Amino acid sequence: MDVDVKVVPRSSRSEVAGVMADGSLKVKIAAVPEKGKANAELCAVLARHFGVALREVEVIAGATSTRKRVRIHGR
Repeated sequence: MDVDVKVVPRSSRSEVAGVMADGSLKVKIAAVPEKGKANAELCAVLARHFGVALREVEVIAGATSTRKRVRIHGR
């Protein structure tokens, strides 16, 4: 399953904050967007949210953007 995500970095906590009008998930991330830290935390948040292992979540598009496409394997 592929999921479109809007990431809000440097938030007070990491969480799925809801669904945006265009259908993409809004995810708040506490990590700073440096050296892949925010992407790694995004994958961890989505793995918890969807109940899959961390290794089954990967950013497939938008690695340096706040708009990303994430693939959830096993769903």
